[in-house]
Amino acid sequence: MGLLEAIILSVLAASTPLLLAAAGELVVERAGVLNLGVEGMMIMGAACGFAGAYLTGSVMVGAACGILAGAALAAIFGVLTLGLAVNQVATGLALTILGVGASGLIGAGFVGQRIAPAPPLTLPLFSDLPFVGRIFFGENAFVYFSVALVVGLWWVLYRARAGLVLRAVGDNHASAHALGYPVLKIRMLAVLFGGACAGLAGAYLPLAYTPFFIPGMTAGRGWIALALVVFASWRPARLVAGAYLFGAVTILQLHAQGAGLGIPSQLMSSLPYLATVIVLVAISRVRATAGAAAPACLGTVFVPDR
Repeated sequence: MGLLEAIILSVLAASTPLLLAAAGELVVERAGVLNLGVEGMMIMGAACGFAGAYLTGSVMVGAACGILAGAALAAIFGVLTLGLAVNQVATGLALTILGVGASGLIGAGFVGQRIAPAPPLTLPLFSDLPFVGRIFFGENAFVYFSVALVVGLWWVLYRARAGLVLRAVGDNHASAHALGYPVLKIRMLAVLFGGACAGLAGAYLPLAYTPFFIPGMTAGRGWIALALVVFASWRPARLVAGAYLFGAVTILQLHAQGAGLGIPSQLMSSLPYLATVIVLVAISRVRATAGAAAPACLGTVFVPDR
């Protein structure tokens, strides 16, 4: 039971940054925009989040710094793609390169430093329950917020007028514009929201997952988050299952290495990314057979009538 509890806790910890980043990107793509700069926004959130927490001694300040860093990079992306109609794919890739370089510069003075990680939120009596107490009532605020974020996102997309408008903008921006909705403004807000979520996901890594910062500590999680959105078919409920599935694969390779199975560590470390490729290929095959499609305007640029 102790080993099972440890594995579940490890899966929750590994899945949280994926869930946060993927939730933000889902909103972005629902608005009809494709931002490939999630990895860059995450690593910037990690560097700025750790710097803020280390200088102030507050995890909350660090999380706020990570959110602002991710939103700032997203604002650059939005201005270039929505304001100047620059190619979204090229801009997203450039944003990743910018984020990796800038995070290395910002975090250079903090490498090797440590902070107190985000404490778990405990409830009297409930947290002391065998097995379920530590899993459900002893996690840090990031874990609870990630789940609440997806639940709130589902409600907004399918039960609120704002979600209906967002989906209309992503599915058919011309019709949404004809009805009087500010398409560019809505897409810009979606991009900023996605950047904030990616920044928070990156900040989670040094603030709760590992209490220190190293360059490149996101280790491709931003790309996995992008794949998760496709895996979930742009639906929040499936996003949770996908995030925990990919988190479980990540933890599986760590436990397999620790068990000494004799499999090369390089192959085991590639399992999360290999699983991502396999899932995307499988989804493409299913969609080709069923004729399903992504949001109609995904990756397009909208230019309002002058």
